[in-house]
Amino acid sequence: MNIQIITVGKLKEKYLIQGIAEYTKRLSAYAKITIVEVPDEKAPEILSEAEMVQVKQKEGERILAKVADDVHMIALAIDGQQKSSEQFAEGLDRLATYGKSKVAFVIGGSLGLSEAVLKRSNEKLSFGKLTLPHQLMRLVLVEQIYRAFRINRGEPYHK
Repeated sequence: MNIQIITVGKLKEKYLIQGIAEYTKRLSAYAKITIVEVPDEKAPEILSEAEMVQVKQKEGERILAKVADDVHMIALAIDGQQKSSEQFAEGLDRLATYGKSKVAFVIGGSLGLSEAVLKRSNEKLSFGKLTLPHQLMRLVLVEQIYRAFRINRGEPYHK
């Protein structure tokens, strides 16, 4: 399986970079994983509704430019479907079984995802009602993908 994580903004925090590198290394035994960072749109701290939409549209265009037509796209969105780790694993396994070997997970910027990105998505996934920084979400997502492969192969997972 080829898994792409498309995310807005550059990761700067050393502890997050190290954690993601560790899980990416572990995942290499199961799948090819690539992380694609697209630039975030520079904007002032306080924005009008119209300015927020414009920022999300520009970031969305950058995201969509990285997604091929044959990719199953999963947008991380607070209003997406919530799943247990086992359900998440089952979903990835089902995609692989039915010929969807190219999967892209999309993490938006601090304002979220544009309507165009949400419309292109094949599904929306939520990791709960809590708001997490999008940089931290990368680490959580990579860990859950790794956990899913371990679950699907009946391998123990306790770390």
